[in-house]
Amino acid sequence: MDCFAKPGAAAVPITAVTAKDLKAWLAKQDAPTRAWVTANGFTAAAGRHLVLPNAKGGVGRVLLGRGAPASMWDFGDLPKKLPAGRYKLDGMDAKKSAGQANAAALAWALGSYHFGRYKAGAKVAAKLVWPAACDRAKVEREAKGTILCRDLINTPTNDMGPADLADAARALGRAFKARVRVIEGDQLLKKNFPAIHAVGRASDRAPRLIDLTWGPANAPKVTLVGKGVCFDTGGLDIKSAAGMKLMKKDMGGAAHVLGIAHVLMAAGANIRLRVLIPAVENSISGNAMRPMDIVATRRGTTVEIANTDAEGRVILADALWDAVAEAPDLLIDFATLTGAARVALGTDLPALFCNDDKLAADILAAGTGVEDPLWRLPLWDGYRAMVDGSQADLTNAPEGGYAGAITAALFLEHFATPEKGKPVPWAHVDLMAWNLKSRPGRPSGGEAMGLRAMAAMILKRFA
Repeated sequence: MDCFAKPGAAAVPITAVTAKDLKAWLAKQDAPTRAWVTANGFTAAAGRHLVLPNAKGGVGRVLLGRGAPASMWDFGDLPKKLPAGRYKLDGMDAKKSAGQANAAALAWALGSYHFGRYKAGAKVAAKLVWPAACDRAKVEREAKGTILCRDLINTPTNDMGPADLADAARALGRAFKARVRVIEGDQLLKKNFPAIHAVGRASDRAPRLIDLTWGPANAPKVTLVGKGVCFDTGGLDIKSAAGMKLMKKDMGGAAHVLGIAHVLMAAGANIRLRVLIPAVENSISGNAMRPMDIVATRRGTTVEIANTDAEGRVILADALWDAVAEAPDLLIDFATLTGAARVALGTDLPALFCNDDKLAADILAAGTGVEDPLWRLPLWDGYRAMVDGSQADLTNAPEGGYAGAITAALFLEHFATPEKGKPVPWAHVDLMAWNLKSRPGRPSGGEAMGLRAMAAMILKRFA
């Protein structure tokens, strides 16, 4: 990664200090240093930095404010704000500092990110020397998985339709010698994926199901399912202009499962990994789904289309049921599914639904550990009847508009639950996949949310 430098030549130290400890640190410095810090009004606020000059007028040291508690994102602004040069983390070479060094290096990598496919950005000329205690392979795979996710979401639909998403999966498969199969167009009907076909048939870019497998057949089975709506007009229940503007990100679930797959395969995880992505455009044409159409699914359950803009759960139904058929040890889906989850939790915090308390606890703990949080919402049985259809088994859009994230999760749970036998441990993540504004290490645009948490949980569970 070109934002890092190999150890060797001299590098400027970055000294991290909290507001509480600043006074004690200054007491150990010479008078010119104390005067410079005072004159610049530096208070060690979290994420703020101050460049200290050396005797020749160059950069001698960087002071970085750390929060209480400290956060990896305290380092996130540095790559784009520091002058060109080589930098090193002060006091993070010892083995006991490995965790801090990994987090700081990852924040540096993600803070260097720029989506430059269509417009060049300012070159990041500040390079971080890899700390001796850093697990370089870990940092690189997490950074690359996150960057893959961001790049896929940021790419506009004219270059990221269903076929392009399949190409991205194939490229990932080639990199790790995974098998990738794609079922396309009317073949979806022949192979019994009618719900995916129904949603995607109105586009002149054919719908498809992307299926990536990797790892030994006898290893624990982990299946990831990602919503791949490459653009969502809302269908005949068309969105407003404002509501449609960001709908290139509606394949954010697919981007997340490909990013997680990168991390897991790069780590050599002891699993048999499967990634399923139903990839469609929800478009408008003469053969588009209509309100109150009844759509068949792979399970045999019929779905009443109360609203054509609630299409994500419809395509996920077929993919989840196909996943359940081989009884995986773990099933996880990611989807930019409901505005209701954003109303409940805001845009930065993904909603987690889970049918297994131990799995949910492990996911939440992993998220806290890697500063990639999620928040659990209930699969509330009392609302299950709201998902019943009037003329079909289920409805894709219950009346009333209340508990929308929960009813969507209950809809998916039907397809994530085998008809017989043990339940499959299943988690559903409803997320924004987009930063509305820039923050340290997290620029505005496509964003990975829960990706590192889920990868960490899987790697720990199947170590």
